Amino acid sequence: MKKPGQRNDTVQREVLPIPDQPYPGVRPFTARDPAASFPPITPLRPPSDAPHVLVVLLDDVGFGASSTFGGVIHTPTAERLAAGGLKYNRFHTTGLGAPTRAALLTGRNHHTVGFGGISELATSSPGYTCVRPNHCAPVAEVLKLNGYSTAQFGRCHEVPAWETGPMGPFDRWPTGSGFEYFFGFLGSGTNQWYPALYENTTPVEPRRTPEQGYHFMEDLTERAIDWVRQQRALVPDKPFFVYFAPGATHAPHHVPKAWADRYRGRFDAGWDALREEILARQQQRGVLPADCALTPRPEGIPAWGAIPEPLRPVLARQMEIYAGFLEYADFHVGRLVEALEQLGALEDTLVYYVLGDNGASAEGTLHGTLNGGLLCNGLFDVETPDFLVRHVDRLGTPESFNHYAVGWAHAMNTPFQGAKQVASHLGGTRNGAIIHWPRGIRARGEVRSQFTHVIDVAPTLLEAAGLPQPASVNGVRQTPMQGVSMRYGFDDALAPERHETQYFELFGNRALYHQGWTAVAKHRTPWEPGVKVPLDEDVWELYDTRADASQARDLAAERPDKLRELRQLFLIEAARYDVLPLDDRSIERFSPELAGRPGLVQGDSQRLSGGMRRLGGNSLLDLKNKSHALLAEVEVPEGGAHGVIFTQGGAFGGWCLYARGSRLSYCYNYAGLRRFHVEADRELPAGTHQVRMEFKYDGGGVGRGGDVTLLVDGKQVGRGRVEATLAHTFFLDDTADVGLALGSPVVEGFHEGDRRFNGRVRWVRLEKGRETFEHRISPLEQLRAVLARQ
Repeated sequence: MKKPGQRNDTVQREVLPIPDQPYPGVRPFTARDPAASFPPITPLRPPSDAPHVLVVLLDDVGFGASSTFGGVIHTPTAERLAAGGLKYNRFHTTGLGAPTRAALLTGRNHHTVGFGGISELATSSPGYTCVRPNHCAPVAEVLKLNGYSTAQFGRCHEVPAWETGPMGPFDRWPTGSGFEYFFGFLGSGTNQWYPALYENTTPVEPRRTPEQGYHFMEDLTERAIDWVRQQRALVPDKPFFVYFAPGATHAPHHVPKAWADRYRGRFDAGWDALREEILARQQQRGVLPADCALTPRPEGIPAWGAIPEPLRPVLARQMEIYAGFLEYADFHVGRLVEALEQLGALEDTLVYYVLGDNGASAEGTLHGTLNGGLLCNGLFDVETPDFLVRHVDRLGTPESFNHYAVGWAHAMNTPFQGAKQVASHLGGTRNGAIIHWPRGIRARGEVRSQFTHVIDVAPTLLEAAGLPQPASVNGVRQTPMQGVSMRYGFDDALAPERHETQYFELFGNRALYHQGWTAVAKHRTPWEPGVKVPLDEDVWELYDTRADASQARDLAAERPDKLRELRQLFLIEAARYDVLPLDDRSIERFSPELAGRPGLVQGDSQRLSGGMRRLGGNSLLDLKNKSHALLAEVEVPEGGAHGVIFTQGGAFGGWCLYARGSRLSYCYNYAGLRRFHVEADRELPAGTHQVRMEFKYDGGGVGRGGDVTLLVDGKQVGRGRVEATLAHTFFLDDTADVGLALGSPVVEGFHEGDRRFNGRVRWVRLEKGRETFEHRISPLEQLRAVLARQ
């Protein structure tokens, strides 16, 4: 009897698309001729026993977070799937979201496909371009060209930043990468209350407002369920591949209050006690061996006992919200699983449930933050404890873009060192994974401990479907997948591991795994700005993970020979997979000029038509850190002007030119901490007018302030002052709109229904000054000066 995944057809599938074959026979003159008999048209399908596929990838979930892997956050859907399938306790990711996603979808190492970092930090170096080569076709494309229905829901962070505009190109969007349908967002994370959504390649708006109960996780799940139901109704003989990557639990940690309240008081004892509790649970459940040691808390992370008493309830609430967010996400994954069961498809669906695209995120500063975008502008720890105490009730709501404190991330990565971005240690790269496939796996509720990596997912899917890795796709010879199928261990817990060697690298943090040994070099951490030493001065550590599951005992001094061997092997792997040259820069790479990546907009001016919307930052002139102006032609109706003329950004950073009470107005939103307003001293009369905002930048560094002048038909009507600006970026998911404001509002006071300009905005022209300014004064110093004057 054939096993699931065994080839059962004679179609030649090594070259994709499968070439159409001409009819070889003689054609009679008329269709009425009895000889006019032709083979029936047969739609393309994969081998008959190919399973459905559901890949679920959560975001920023540490190994020790979920109850399934010994954590204290309830994940009943993951528990259910693990009980009916397999739990992998040595599954690894790259340590960062976009690189992990690119690796998962292609079956190749992240530098091989250009994702040595995120697309917003892409450079011209081959391993860091964030341009997936056409010789590394995604598994979705392979499955589609073999007869699968394909759809992606949620986060897509694999599109080059300069290709995310409304004119594309769309070759590397999901619908150009093998997915026939896409609903979700582009970028690293999104506001769960105000997401910037796309359906295929068209921006769409949420169907409700936060006040009406909208949350992206619920919306996304309903869309996925609707798609699967339609697919099963219309092509029931065709298997599906659904990639469900919701973006939870990436910051902002947004969740309905009732879900966070389930954990009231649960974390009052702090992160140190929580780590000890989690390790005991992991050992009790057999997730980790009984002799696994708890690694020490890094010196840079404060002990819970050192946290001031008034601040502790704030930090505990941060963790309650995160826990509620993860349970809420798992609940909605469960809704999708239940829908498959109701359709009779779950029994023959190969489900990968990966609990995190990297370790838990330590990007929230030592005390957590109400506005996670501060770090993107180099603003560390500017929200004082008193500020956080006063605004604790805003956490998790539409009034926040919150992130928890670093200590909670460390606890969520129990028992390991490291966190997201820190690819050197297991806290950044070890994630729990579950595989559930009732028809294809005999084992139930077992643990698999072979070393596995995210690049192993794609080859596993192909083997399960009985499909070969293609030699050619769309006329391009393919680089073979670098992952190893995990199918060999489905029914054999003791099978020798086949993925014996794997490098890791991000921002200079690097490691090499080889046959149980790991050599690691931590170069930088996300909670400490900058780098401490040059790359060649990093201290390497050595661990024998066969006897030391948590990397707690450094053997570098005892086994210098083994460390030397692994360091040499790292260099071999790094050269083979385009890791070199190492690039330890971070915020500096936000500048396209410094990074060497293309920009969409050329020149010093840009004209936009009225009604253009959801324009990402890469589609616009970069006006930061320089003098600039906006000129718009507007038609003001009788009765006065009201609404937005142009806006960029959102409630946690951006700027807006608008009219209220028929007066031209300008607002600069400084990271949600302060809004600077300038208002005209007279009303706009009815008729057609040209309105202008001029911003004269102070210079002397990045993130400085400037003087604002408002003009109507060339005449000055208002002046004002902006004390500081955001140096590097507004939020990565916020966009710009002409004649209306979508998403969260830059300026307070506009309601959902009255943001659109009540007249007509014919066009807007952006102009930037030619001067540039050196980085002499840091944005952090500038912000502290602003706050001191309040």
